[in-house]
Amino acid sequence: MQYPKGGEKDTHSDAFLRRLMRRQLRLSIACAVTFLIALLGLPLLNYFFPEAMATRVFGFTLTWFILGVLFFPFVWIISWIFIRRSIALEEEEAAAASEATVESGKVRKGEQRQGAEGKRGSGEKEQAV
Repeated sequence: MQYPKGGEKDTHSDAFLRRLMRRQLRLSIACAVTFLIALLGLPLLNYFFPEAMATRVFGFTLTWFILGVLFFPFVWIISWIFIRRSIALEEEEAAAASEATVESGKVRKGEQRQGAEGKRGSGEKEQAV
């Protein structure tokens, strides 16, 4: 994952939050579309296939069986998937941000060492002159 330079690798930065919110928005839209397909699909099935939807399943018509028995578990499954994926997205983003922060810390330590060595080296040159 690429983060912009300049301290925006922090989990509290605007870039981090914007990216996380964008990914969660895509997940929310996908779940909402799935729900709407199920919600609007039942009336459409009744309209286009009335004979099939009138068949009896466990004492109910297929319409009522889908609406009364299958619809709620379907919504729970959508919710469960949404929650799991949302948590996974947050963990992925946090891991990437902490990894980027650790890497930038290593770079900073290396720069500090080089700077300290450069100062020592210049002091030695001055003393030799």
